[in-house]
Amino acid sequence: MRPLLLGVLAALFFASTFVLNESMQVGGGSWAYSASLRFLFMIPLLMLVVAVRDGMTRVRRAIVDQPWPWLVWGTVGFGLFYVPICLAAEVATPWLIAGTWQVTIIAGALLSPLFRRGDGTRERIPWTALRFSGLILFGVVLMQVEFFADFEPRFLWIGVVPVLIAAFAYPLGNRKMMAHTDLDVFERILGMCIGSLPVWLLLFGYGLTTGVPSSSQLTQTLLVALLSGVVATVLFFKATDLVKHDMGKLATVEATQALEVLFALIGELIFLQAHLPSGLSLVGISLVMVGVVLHSRSQFNVKESLVPAANRYDKEG
Repeated sequence: MRPLLLGVLAALFFASTFVLNESMQVGGGSWAYSASLRFLFMIPLLMLVVAVRDGMTRVRRAIVDQPWPWLVWGTVGFGLFYVPICLAAEVATPWLIAGTWQVTIIAGALLSPLFRRGDGTRERIPWTALRFSGLILFGVVLMQVEFFADFEPRFLWIGVVPVLIAAFAYPLGNRKMMAHTDLDVFERILGMCIGSLPVWLLLFGYGLTTGVPSSSQLTQTLLVALLSGVVATVLFFKATDLVKHDMGKLATVEATQALEVLFALIGELIFLQAHLPSGLSLVGISLVMVGVVLHSRSQFNVKESLVPAANRYDKEG
């Protein structure tokens, strides 16, 4: 159960992104700063962690030896993930972004044929896991139905399409780098951050054309970098590392991110004074929870000892 617990904790910390981004948007902060500062703050934080673990030499060697995979998949996994999320925050509320983001549950499974097993054959789409992902996604849709009528179509397109791009880009970049390198979680995230650095420098430069970031935005982006960028990303990448040789279990771990909707809703109620969900939304929340449970039961045998299985794939000690 260790990968599942890590996935749930990651969802909790990831949810802070949606709430804090909305808070910054309401406060007049530039989306360019919201996106770029998160990763510009993450890099020194991760460098400190990796240096303490004596991993800087490994990261530097991996990037110098093969820079293009880090540049390409770092840009895809982080750049095409977070830039659209921050763009969507300009017109969409946290619940809409968090709800649309759950497409990543199905996206991860659909991407399976892009990868090969050790014997050279392509991975297959885990249809059983995908079926339960559909149940989760249906629950998410029910949660959002009451809000759709309050938005003009153009706002839905602006708020939804970028998040759909992000939903595919994030698992694609993560899985490609897992297949490419044997660096541990901290080292791999740092390498991907460095690979995506050109994106963040360009965005930061664009942000300067609108003025300097406020102290409030600096504080909130630092919180996003720490809670979501470092803590949540490390937890999630660790969870996917533990099951990276089983596409069904990998899809199940990715499905735990559906709980971001619940955590984001709780955050909105507490910090942004959002309205309580309707009865239909409560039904959707229930379906999300049931879908996650079914995912877990279908892919993990609760009677077996999962600690040795996890250790078999854990290269980090």
